[in-house]
Amino acid sequence: MKRLCVVGMGYVGLTTATCFADLGNHVIGLDIDGAKIESLRAGVPPIYEPGLEELLRRNLKAGRLAFTTRYEEAVPGADFVFLAVGTPPGWEGEADTKYVRAAAESLAPHLTGYTIIVNKSTVPIGTGDLIASIIERVNPKAKFDVVSNPEFLREGSAIQDFMNPDRVVLGAGNPEAAEKVKELHAPLNAPVIITDTRTAEMIKYASNAFLATRISFINEIAAICDQVGADVKMVARGMGMDKRIGPAFLEAGLGFGGSCFPKDVEALAHMAAIHGCHPQLLRTVMEINRDQRRVVIQRLREVFGSLDGLVVGVLGLSFKPNTDDVRAAPAIDVIHLLLSEGARVRAYDPVAVNSARKVLGDLVEYCENSYEVARGADALVVATEWNEFKQLDLVRVKELMRHPVVVDGRNIYEPKAMFGLGFVYFGIGRGVRREAEQAARAIINREIPLKQ
Repeated sequence: MKRLCVVGMGYVGLTTATCFADLGNHVIGLDIDGAKIESLRAGVPPIYEPGLEELLRRNLKAGRLAFTTRYEEAVPGADFVFLAVGTPPGWEGEADTKYVRAAAESLAPHLTGYTIIVNKSTVPIGTGDLIASIIERVNPKAKFDVVSNPEFLREGSAIQDFMNPDRVVLGAGNPEAAEKVKELHAPLNAPVIITDTRTAEMIKYASNAFLATRISFINEIAAICDQVGADVKMVARGMGMDKRIGPAFLEAGLGFGGSCFPKDVEALAHMAAIHGCHPQLLRTVMEINRDQRRVVIQRLREVFGSLDGLVVGVLGLSFKPNTDDVRAAPAIDVIHLLLSEGARVRAYDPVAVNSARKVLGDLVEYCENSYEVARGADALVVATEWNEFKQLDLVRVKELMRHPVVVDGRNIYEPKAMFGLGFVYFGIGRGVRREAEQAARAIINREIPLKQ
């Protein structure tokens, strides 16, 4: 049994702590947020992640997992100290390392014996060297090595991703330290790549930037499909069957969000620029992603002209299903755009309403279910592809709406079926713009009487 300290109890840190405890290690999770620690001690995670609460409570009960706010309690005697603190965007999009610096300074005085500092935070290239220099300055007698171990967890499937990783990436100046971290991951039976620290740090940024690029690429193709009458879903399927391409991250929609892709692409572009490179591709990826949010406004204008006074329902608030995370969520951007156009917005999400309320306040009417959102709405926008939205009684939805207009920002419905039910339906790149525009003329010309 190894002794681990994990600093930072966000998505990455909490998943790391609970999973390593479940693998049989003794783990202390550390966070400076006292309320969060008290909640965790009670077995209540501060985030929604499928399977996390069960894992948390099982390991608390077994005595393999504990939580504290005190470095002096968590760090001494630890074989490994994992850093999993946030690196939010700075003024120019750069990754702000203030929390990494603070954690390194705080843990350094409490190192006893030889300790391996494992950095899981997504950090600018060279941060591993920075962490080492901080520890050496604060505690010159400390015996330690720094290993970069970037995470590749997806919110909504973080436990599964941790326990069944595609690969484990380790970067270190001391190969022996990397081997010890490799041994710690041995129960996962995953391929391990060992390289230098800076290369490991770059692997994380390059991976996220590439996946974001795929999303922006297929959205660019979707825009063309809308103009020429092609179906982007079939285009993506045909592309994905090519072994050189594969099907992942080729779903057209309102673009990517969350805590990783937006900030990591921007941070990589910033790093490139300050080192004399010209990251045109990365900048275009971000520009296309921003433009996708505006598609909703454009489609509604095609139907109604002005959005002033319209009631628009938004289905989904989290940036993806199976999480309550609304950071950089397309839904939040869409809602701000709708409000700026004078629309009234009501919204529903299975788990993210409380998170959204912290961002949007009372600007939005929050509903208890999808049907409440639809009642009296002039239009519905599907912003998150929760499974329950795919199973809605669409006949009932149409009956409840004032106007049967749907902008399907996640392509969860089939256009022919929606037109057959009498909806004015807009997907993303489904090649049905002309049909939708024809259906919209009945509303524009007031051939469809308004439901009071």
